[in-house]
Amino acid sequence: MGQQDYDEASAALLRAEATVASARAAVESARINLSYTPLKAPISGRTGKSSVTPGALVTAYQPNPLVTIQQLDPIYVDVTQSSADLLRLRRSLESGQLKGAGPLQSTVKLLLEDGTPYAREGRLQFRDVTVDPSTGSVVLRMVFPNPDYVLLPGMFVRAVVEEGVNEQGLLAPQQGISRDRKGNAVALVVDGEGKVAQRMLEVDRAIGDRWLVTKGLSAGDQVIVDGLQRVRPGDPVKAVPFAPKAEGPAAEAQPAAAKK
Repeated sequence: MGQQDYDEASAALLRAEATVASARAAVESARINLSYTPLKAPISGRTGKSSVTPGALVTAYQPNPLVTIQQLDPIYVDVTQSSADLLRLRRSLESGQLKGAGPLQSTVKLLLEDGTPYAREGRLQFRDVTVDPSTGSVVLRMVFPNPDYVLLPGMFVRAVVEEGVNEQGLLAPQQGISRDRKGNAVALVVDGEGKVAQRMLEVDRAIGDRWLVTKGLSAGDQVIVDGLQRVRPGDPVKAVPFAPKAEGPAAEAQPAAAKK
């Protein structure tokens, strides 16, 4: 064999080896691409309806997701708190009108859309530090256990967060409090002599079907809630219980029906 034949055979061997290496690289590339075809969820949860059907063409980094995964247990609940309420709460805590709730401050309760309480308590995870300029509110994020999937994404709920305790607070029934021509809150009560007396009140906010009264009433005062049209200040009346006393952390002005 001449030198030329040897050189040609060596070149053919190198070409064959390069072809084998290229084929192996193509096989490895196909194996890697194949490993990308199964879609693995980054989180556990439940899915809703898919936005594509079997056999549809999908591409990497497409703007439309294939499906949305929702984590339901535990579940995040976001509620809003107005910045005005936040400032009022801070002033009340600084002035001593309210006392901090301590460890209970991070405990949260929920009221469902139909008004029934959610059976499990949650935890306040954080309060956002940015006020939404369009609503004037901040977001409070809470975490709730949801093993029975009662809470669903997009559901409307109301949160009860105990951030402070007013040990001298009074709750008065809303039907016993009216407004005068200047918009001041007034109530008719039965005084110690069994006569009707008018009280000027200062109210903070509504809690359920009651007003939180900050000035004008004392614990044990009997607020007239029925028969208001038939009595005037100074009239002698006989007070009878109107409704059983509701349980709660704050004291309560007793509702009464007036009978002349």
